[in-house]
Amino acid sequence: MPKHLFRLEQLFGSQTRARLLGVFLLHPQDAFYVRELTRKIDAQLNSVRRELKNLMELGLVTERAATGKVGKSLADKKKFYVVNAESMLFHDLRALFTKVQILLKQNLVEEIQSKGDLDYLVFTGRFVGNAEIPTDILIVGSLDPRELQSIVGAFEKELGHEINYTLLPKEEFLYRRQVMDRFLFSITEGQKIVMVNRLHI
Repeated sequence: MPKHLFRLEQLFGSQTRARLLGVFLLHPQDAFYVRELTRKIDAQLNSVRRELKNLMELGLVTERAATGKVGKSLADKKKFYVVNAESMLFHDLRALFTKVQILLKQNLVEEIQSKGDLDYLVFTGRFVGNAEIPTDILIVGSLDPRELQSIVGAFEKELGHEINYTLLPKEEFLYRRQVMDRFLFSITEGQKIVMVNRLHI
């Protein structure tokens, strides 16, 4: 593994707290229930509950009950949590986590590079706010798909959401680009964040 990788828990003292903050701050319009958060950040249920309590005490997260006609036991299970956009810390922390995204992207690139030959890597799709593009990361190179899946899986946990990625061998990428493959054209000619470009495209 590359040295000096940035880890959120180094900044916030707790991996669970850091990942929860990332989910809430980067999705301020969304409400989440406990088990959903547990799955998103791959953490223990008790740990998530403890950190939610801490964040509520800080005024960063608020709790609200599920709406609709449900029994009391179901309502208890369906308590939702949402970031408090009125908190004095909200905008500063959100700006911080936006910058953190850059560091996490750099982490991902360094880890992928350490596992094989990387010719081209761009962030696209949800990373540039375009849900029409069917992939979020395009990776071109010679890499073990299982190792890559593991690396991207860890990246997903740091971000708190699923990522669609595409891995292509260099030869296939160059051929599909030459024949004006529609999928590749939408990426190479669209909005993207280029992290590695040894193909000089």
